[in-house]
Amino acid sequence: MAIEFDEHVIEAVRGFMRSIPFNAMLGIELEVLGPGFARMRLPFREELIGDFIRGALHGGAVASLIDTAGGAAVWTGTELGDMLSTVDFRVDYLRPGRREDVVVEARLIRLGNRVGVTDMVAFHPSSPLELIATGKGVYNVRRSKKLADKS
Repeated sequence: MAIEFDEHVIEAVRGFMRSIPFNAMLGIELEVLGPGFARMRLPFREELIGDFIRGALHGGAVASLIDTAGGAAVWTGTELGDMLSTVDFRVDYLRPGRREDVVVEARLIRLGNRVGVTDMVAFHPSSPLELIATGKGVYNVRRSKKLADKS
């Protein structure tokens, strides 16, 4: 049975996101979640600066947001109880991130029985056409026991 994206499910995902210490430390926020799509935000904080001379965001913070959003996009195509992990992940940095929030939009490209593939874009809300980075993720999908028993 596919997941229905009512406010209860979205709020449960937000709670799950907050329960992951690394995501909570970064301050990652879920903005939109729907079939094959996730939009997340990384609120700017001075602690996220990686190049203090230019004031550019640390690439690892941007990459973490990209990976998290990609996983969420895959999750939208799975069943409750399925587990995900990142298998392969690529980021292309296009320009330095500025001292402002970063948003990532992730789209599910393909979901098979065991693997999901996503494309992601990162940008500042003030200039959504100027991409900071793009990403591609491949995620392992471990089906819940209940589903595996039906095979």
